[in-house]
Amino acid sequence: MSIKQSGLMPRIIVCLDVDNGRVVKGTNFKQLRDMGDPVELAMAYEQQGADELVFLDISASNENRPTALKLVTEIATNLSIPFTVGGGLKKLDDVKAFLDAGADKVALNTTAVLQPEIIDQTASSYGSQCVVVAIDVNQSEQGLNYYINGGRKLVDSDFSEWTKEVAARGAGEILLTAMHKDGTGSGFDTELTRKISQQVPVQVIASGGAKNEQHFLDAFNQGADACLAAGMFHSGDYTVSQVKNYLLDNGLKVRIYG
Repeated sequence: MSIKQSGLMPRIIVCLDVDNGRVVKGTNFKQLRDMGDPVELAMAYEQQGADELVFLDISASNENRPTALKLVTEIATNLSIPFTVGGGLKKLDDVKAFLDAGADKVALNTTAVLQPEIIDQTASSYGSQCVVVAIDVNQSEQGLNYYINGGRKLVDSDFSEWTKEVAARGAGEILLTAMHKDGTGSGFDTELTRKISQQVPVQVIASGGAKNEQHFLDAFNQGADACLAAGMFHSGDYTVSQVKNYLLDNGLKVRIYG
């Protein structure tokens, strides 16, 4: 379901990839660089006009440890915009703990693949609006494949069918990250976003590859409901408000705060 069908405005989401309590950024999920303090960055992005924030503990699932609830609580305390948390959530009790800590939504990736019933359980307990299923996709010569454990482990099943299944199980959104675009600055994979937007009846968030305002416009015009970026904002090359003004100038309605 595209934004045009749902009547919702396109959203700009800033992602805070957190490793050991610090925001990091890499290329193709590797070569991570320190970008700053998550609480300070979260507050700065709200002031810039971000519609939402996503906090992903990128090593939690791979290292088999829970995301730091204390940090989540501190970020959520300082925010008034919607805030999604992911990384290391393994059961419904984990979901409850993060929502109780102040998160508005949870992002499920590895656990959703290994225990897909957690999607149904979370949607049933808390509503589809707070369930985001993150899918990390990589383009290879063999086609599109998806991965778990922070992009480290290949899943041996059909990617397209998985997107349909998570929607059927009650996910409210799919966070679709193109690993082959991540950190490259070559733009979102708009063809991939358009394809998935057309085949599932839920919101689709484009992620991976953004470097400038035009990349957001291209993705929204190809059916993305929201666009998520990290590096171009962390680097200070662009602010969220600059991107929103560009979208407004090009005929796209976006939410302006304050």
